[in-house]
Amino acid sequence: MQSIKDKIINLKALIHHHQYKYYIMDSPEIPDAEYDKLIDTLHQLEVNYPNFITLDSPTQCVGGSVLGSVLQKVTHKTPMLSLDNISHDVSYIKFYQRLQESLKIDDDITVCCDLKVDGLAVTLLYVHGDLVQASTRGDGTTGEDISDNIRTIQAIPQCLDSNNPIPDYLEVRGEVFMPHAGFEKLNTQASQDGKKIFANSRNAAAGSLRHRDPRVTAMRPLAFVSYGFGLLTDGILPCSHMACLQYLSTLGIPVSDYLRLCRHPREVLDFYHYIEKHRSSLAFDIDGIVIKVDNLSLQERLGSTSRAPRWAVAFKFPAQEKITRVHSVEFQVSRTGAITPVAKLEPILISGVMVSSATLHNHAEINRLGLKIGHHVIVRRAGDVIPKIMSVIKTRPYANLNVHDIIFPTKCPVCGSKIKQMPQEVIARCTGGLICAAQRLGALKHFVSRKALNIHGVGGQILNQLVNKGYVQNPADLFSLTLQQLTSLDHICLKSAQNILGALTKSKRTTFARFLYSLGIREIGTVTAENLAEHFGTIDSLMKANLTTLQEVDGVGRATASNIKTFFNEENNYKVIRLLVERFGIHWS
Repeated sequence: MQSIKDKIINLKALIHHHQYKYYIMDSPEIPDAEYDKLIDTLHQLEVNYPNFITLDSPTQCVGGSVLGSVLQKVTHKTPMLSLDNISHDVSYIKFYQRLQESLKIDDDITVCCDLKVDGLAVTLLYVHGDLVQASTRGDGTTGEDISDNIRTIQAIPQCLDSNNPIPDYLEVRGEVFMPHAGFEKLNTQASQDGKKIFANSRNAAAGSLRHRDPRVTAMRPLAFVSYGFGLLTDGILPCSHMACLQYLSTLGIPVSDYLRLCRHPREVLDFYHYIEKHRSSLAFDIDGIVIKVDNLSLQERLGSTSRAPRWAVAFKFPAQEKITRVHSVEFQVSRTGAITPVAKLEPILISGVMVSSATLHNHAEINRLGLKIGHHVIVRRAGDVIPKIMSVIKTRPYANLNVHDIIFPTKCPVCGSKIKQMPQEVIARCTGGLICAAQRLGALKHFVSRKALNIHGVGGQILNQLVNKGYVQNPADLFSLTLQQLTSLDHICLKSAQNILGALTKSKRTTFARFLYSLGIREIGTVTAENLAEHFGTIDSLMKANLTTLQEVDGVGRATASNIKTFFNEENNYKVIRLLVERFGIHWS
């Protein structure tokens, strides 16, 4: 059985590993909530067995070491401490009561609340109003010099506003982050270029800011918000934290738009739950709120531990990311025929919702993740966003050798038609466009539409009923509908049913181009259908054409020609076309 000492040693080693992956490599392997659990477990063991506490314990230090970094080291003038965490209302009340006990006061303590932006903590050094150095937090004592990169962020002033009193020496502390819009644009472009995809906006901001080439950083959509001072000399320090931030704003330093002074614990809890409710509508990621005693003299009386100030705390939101296991993968077919793999998960509660599945989008996403059935994964659910697998965990204790590859089907799981992935596309599709039940309603709506066969009186509601009652499974079935079947539908009287049958009969006389368009072949619009009809003249000539012949048609490239050939090569589509032309008499002159 593992001894307490060995357990603490192993736990410290594991935490140090995750700190390195988070702070140095910008590629965390576990969610923040899981990391916090490890820290809490270690802290509780050290409380129970204080003789095993060491100076290098993660509970006694801040952040991650800068060892191994290619950037120059910077020693902070004043330590950049971390924050202790709380996670529920009761824990905040206990924190507040500790403040009162430590200060030996019964009066309410005014606190300043702000958003806990999920980015990279930095310090900016201004000398006589000019930005001379910037560095990361690192381990709280030593960080990395990112001066050249920080100058590329437009929100950070190179010179402070000289219309206001400026101290000779000023350290500004804040957070560099990447807004959602910029993050999505960055990842989209990276995907198109075949480059690294960032797991989240925090990793993207950290990786961008610590890049070796400032020109790369300059192209990244980074933003900055200040949360306080480091060191200030030859200047008059305001008496409150809120006043400090307001002063920074007058110097041109960005500060939060969400600052709130709270004079009672109830106000803090109300603010916390309000922000939690509206979190998904923000333009950037946050993971909680930060609460600081507003009065600076009270802050000084409360002091700090080696790791965190006693006068501040991070009130974290429930985790949006959790670890679970993929036990299988199902393949769903969309109304356009796209085959989408969906991971089936061991159910996990995330943000108050039980999550048991997550879309995998396509084969390329599975390859990017390196995902196999049996893997433990990090799943994220934010707001109303569909759950997404962020990464695979391959380190202990989640490493699992009992895994196997995800095998893509070769035939549609709904209709049995062949599945094909077109060149230069990441999405595989079912080729049974005219008979696949998953695509049925979409195919039927297109078939009867105005630019196709233009069948009056047959709209979406009627088609829904026809499909649900099993009367129609493909376009050919429309022409075998009976008066009795039509009058059994909701809101269809005898006269309406007769009109629909008349419209179906009338639609049989059409043009070759309209008929081609009605089949719903991918990338075949009205103009291309006209060109194909003019070039080939008959449906048989078109179906026999090879890729080279098809590409002789104006507007038909290799991808479009491949779509046409794939459609007609599918036996089920061929059968429906024969029924429409030979049995039901669709014709054109």
